[in-house]
Amino acid sequence: MAVTRGKLTDALRARFGQLTRSADAARRNLLSQFRVVDRDDSNRQTRDIAPSPALPQRVTHAPEGLCLYAVGDIHGRMDLLVRLIELIDADAAQLPEGVKPQIIFLGDYIDRGLQSRDVIEYFASGALDRYDPVFLLGNHEEALLRFLQEVSFGTQWARFGGGETLYSYGFAPPNTRASLNSHEEMAKVRDAWAKLWNDFRERLPETHLSFLQTLKSYHVAGDYLFVHAGLRPGISLNEQTQRDMLWIREEFLDDAAAFDHLVVHGHTPEDAIYRDDRRIGLDTGAFLTGRLSAARLFGTDVAFLNT
Repeated sequence: MAVTRGKLTDALRARFGQLTRSADAARRNLLSQFRVVDRDDSNRQTRDIAPSPALPQRVTHAPEGLCLYAVGDIHGRMDLLVRLIELIDADAAQLPEGVKPQIIFLGDYIDRGLQSRDVIEYFASGALDRYDPVFLLGNHEEALLRFLQEVSFGTQWARFGGGETLYSYGFAPPNTRASLNSHEEMAKVRDAWAKLWNDFRERLPETHLSFLQTLKSYHVAGDYLFVHAGLRPGISLNEQTQRDMLWIREEFLDDAAAFDHLVVHGHTPEDAIYRDDRRIGLDTGAFLTGRLSAARLFGTDVAFLNT
């Protein structure tokens, strides 16, 4: 069912009430997935750094003349994105003359947060063109693109955050629980999803669709490789699958062998920024924690910014 953006129907208000009541449970569930890491706040240039027990020894280089800012998972928190860009603006203003700042976004711009549409509009509008931004594909953007092709994927997408994205575009996802009551209710829900699917495809701005369709799987700059989720150990870069780049977790996180590049990624929420000689993890659960994080990579220096 389509609704006017910014105005809530009774059904939407009821749904938002459910979201509010379940927020604490969702927070506990997500935070329970955070990997426990040690903190080290000794570096005055960083906040909430989480290195491995031994401080990283690997020396990595950003490209000559560039200062790279890599931003973790946003998940519909436009408010945090604006604050982080202000921090990056302030930092970039102090760079030496002739050094160009560039921002690399690691994916998962949408879902879970009710400002998902605003984030896509901000990116698609060219508001950050001054940073020559690189936008990577996250598994949540992949899910939206899959929904555009498969109406049957809607119920699954809604369960892991797509419902909030649909709300942000002015749509109320059908109540799939009702389909458990009878075949008649099941048919009604199926028809409701079909209508939503058609309406969403018609009303999704072309600029938003074009933005989503041009997202990259990974980006290499200097000694760094930027990717949403990670890489499969023991596999060369040209043999990596997009599914692993968007979804991999334990096989990548728990392996000990270093890659040719230092991997900078998001996808797996941790209680603080993670850094060792293999990887930098920048997903600090912004949707629930209010902490959106970025790595600042300049020369051989590695520092961090967060909201």
